[in-house]
Amino acid sequence: MDVPELLEAAGLLIPEGAVTENAITVSDVWEYLAHDEWEVALGLLEELGDDRPLPPAFWQSLAEAAEQLRLERSAAWCHWRCSEIRHGVVRVELTLRSAGSTFRRGPVPGPGVLRPMWDIGRRLPTGEASLCIGGLWVEYLPFLELGERATVRIVPLTPSLWTDVHVGQEVAMHEDRTVAATAVVVEVRPPAVAVPGG
Repeated sequence: MDVPELLEAAGLLIPEGAVTENAITVSDVWEYLAHDEWEVALGLLEELGDDRPLPPAFWQSLAEAAEQLRLERSAAWCHWRCSEIRHGVVRVELTLRSAGSTFRRGPVPGPGVLRPMWDIGRRLPTGEASLCIGGLWVEYLPFLELGERATVRIVPLTPSLWTDVHVGQEVAMHEDRTVAATAVVVEVRPPAVAVPGG
């Protein structure tokens, strides 16, 4: 499919009457599509998708359209949202440790590149922490500097290991044996679709 077809297919998956905080509706998307303003239509669809659960096909269509438009960050975001639907998402307020207190010497990249380990309270028979892997996306920032704080989204690699995580829980991020960041859980959304073998 070409870009307009992909965007139209995604638009058809938005529930009738859906509106964003900024009063954007699917009618606005159709208007921009009619004038070949594909990039704007894509952005509006992403915004409409942020406020409600939508099927993976919605985000897959947007990801493919973004790839064809060569919008790398937008494509990465849409692929990330597909992962959230399949694996669930845990949003946390994360504070990175300052320089010198961890092996990390530079900022954490924002767009879903890092897949650190997390201490979410699971324990080995020896009593040591059983760390779980989860991808990390920093909301609204291209990167997070050492010592700074931001809301981040975590997509669990193995969702079944994260079922006991709850709002208000304190968790820790590891990139080696030391704690790289601490966080407080602010939202937990389980997988919306079944993950084979997950």
